[in-house]
Amino acid sequence: MAFALRVFFLLCGISGLMTGAWATFRHDDKDGCCPKGWTQLNDRCFIYQEEARSFLDAESICKTLGGNLASIQSALEYATVLAVIKETDDPIIDTWIGLHEGIEEGNFIWTDGSDFDFSAFNADTDVGDCIEIENLDELWDNETCGSDNPYVCARDADCHH
Repeated sequence: MAFALRVFFLLCGISGLMTGAWATFRHDDKDGCCPKGWTQLNDRCFIYQEEARSFLDAESICKTLGGNLASIQSALEYATVLAVIKETDDPIIDTWIGLHEGIEEGNFIWTDGSDFDFSAFNADTDVGDCIEIENLDELWDNETCGSDNPYVCARDADCHH
């Protein structure tokens, strides 16, 4: 019951934030600060990559694109990442984000080095050191890093054209 209430309040919070988010949420805006195909939220850009890769391969491709696997610092950013995933042809696939366990069990680190201040973990975590957004409940879950998943990259917006 407690888990169901946590999920309910998380989803209500995300839905409420999305109502006010569209003023700062831009997709393919030619006057925006993100490359074509990326979605802008404030000073960050997000893009979904459909071709399934291992966690390390996905991080490598995100670096090539000028960023990292997506770190998520707030409910608004999480709502944006979920929206980017849902815009795809197959939005029900587990998706990598840039969170992984460090050397110590339960010590989580973002691939971009940002602080770990926000989470949306599923109560029933699986075995694995890398974190995915699980398709069934839209919450985070551990997965084996060698598994292949689509992924979301994030980078800083570049407003200095």
